[in-house]
Order: sequence, then structure tokens, then C-alpha cells
Amino acid sequence: QVQLVESGGGLVQAGGSLRLSCAVSGRTFSNTAMGWFRQAPGKEREFVASINRSGSSTSVADSVKGRFTISRDNAKNTVYLQMNNLKPEDTAVYYCAGRGGFFGSGSTQYDYWGQGTQVTVSS
Repeated sequence: QVQLVESGGGLVQAGGSLRLSCAVSGRTFSNTAMGWFRQAPGKEREFVASINRSGSSTSVADSVKGRFTISRDNAKNTVYLQMNNLKPEDTAVYYCAGRGGFFGSGSTQYDYWGQGTQVTVSS
């Protein structure tokens, strides 16, 4: 079956950086659009960024634009989220997700999900 495994979360001070990784198995990665979402306590899951199958096009939420970058390495079946200048409001569980179609921003559009990785930003 399709498996998505995130890694790279942790505790960081405000202004710091983290890089999340999501390794995908069980599906042809180059045919899979990928996205990152996050969910803070008491809040709904929200879109962070997405990338098309080839990596040539990306979409980033306004709240993280200029600070977060999504990328992928199809040779390694891995998608990344580089997070710079982190803020306390970025604290959340971060999930990667995959789908066979367009790299949309709606969580309901994605078929495959990882277990999530915690990111905590201290002030």
C-alpha cells in the first residue's frame, strides 16, 4: 500500500529553520502531486504548500509565502518543506499528502496522508 513517512520536525526558536522530509513508497512518485498541510491544536487543518508531479510548479499559502519552500526529488521519492524564519504561529503538526491529479490546496483532494510530524516554535 501507499506509505508516506514524514521526518524533520522538532523544537526550534523563533527565527530558526527546519526542513521537513516526506518519503513515499507504494506508488509511482513521479505520478503523484504532493502537498503539505498543518494542524494546530484547536484549529482546522490548513494548506501550506503543494507541488506538481515534475516539480516545475508550486503553490504556497500566503501565511508562509517568502519563508517556506516546497521541493521534491523524484529520484529519491521524497518531497521537502524548507521552513525559514519560523514564527510561534507556525507551531503545528505538519502532514504530507499525495494525489494522482492536480496539485491543489484542498485537503479533501488528497488520497494519501502521512502520520504527521510535530513542529514547535518557541518565542
